Amino acid sequence: MKQSTLTNTALTVLRVIVGFIFAAHGWQKFTEFTIPGTQGAFAKMGVPAADVVAPIIATLELVGGIALIAGVLTRVFAVLLALDMLGALVLVHAPAGLFADKGGYELVLALAAIAGAVALTGAGRISVDAAVFGRKGSKLAILA
Repeated sequence: MKQSTLTNTALTVLRVIVGFIFAAHGWQKFTEFTIPGTQGAFAKMGVPAADVVAPIIATLELVGGIALIAGVLTRVFAVLLALDMLGALVLVHAPAGLFADKGGYELVLALAAIAGAVALTGAGRISVDAAVFGRKGSKLAILA
């Protein structure tokens, strides 16, 4: 299905902005909080297997965010990031209610919805995915 220029521009803006937010959060887990600090925080929040999960999530958010910005394997990373945010919602933020200033789930829900929308729509024409996989008849065109 061919998308309009306006739709492709909107997809690109959405993908780049959410990618930047994810990459920033991943970077923060590595540099500001540090992995040991993130492991401790995850454990305190009740995240199962925090010692294993924290570096995986930090890496997913950093690498996945960069991948979304570039539009590389966009659908794969968008699904993984949406699941990351749904996990954060269920495991950590839901008991605090909606509002982020009280530790609630509004930000993680919005990020999950945006990542889910990007997973459903793909990266759009302005992406590495479209350049590499978007050829008509390509078996991997579903990635674009």
